[in-house]
Amino acid sequence: MKKIILVGEDDDAIGDIITSILQSENYEVLLAKNAEAINTYLHTSTLDLIFLDIWLAGQDGSKIAKSIKTKQATKDIPLVIMSADNQTESIAKTAGAEAFLLKPFSLDDLLELARKYTK
Repeated sequence: MKKIILVGEDDDAIGDIITSILQSENYEVLLAKNAEAINTYLHTSTLDLIFLDIWLAGQDGSKIAKSIKTKQATKDIPLVIMSADNQTESIAKTAGAEAFLLKPFSLDDLLELARKYTK
């Protein structure tokens, strides 16, 4: 059975690249460009991992992350914060994320995190 990864990313180019790379490794990818789409997927899909951009269509991704990590139904889904912000590691820890990915990132790093958290 395919592992399902939710990617919260509002930059079309980055979202398309992440989707293509993960699909090439046989993951099912759900791409969300805003908080509303993320919430829809959280309530309608069984997710194995979430990659979340820290700024999502002008919305604060750390607030979205904290919400995911405080709700009983979603708190155990591994969450990786993505950002070009030099405070990404700190933001990820504060939000309760398992890991962070500093942009620009290597595809190897992306896949390594995907494999680690979907075992």
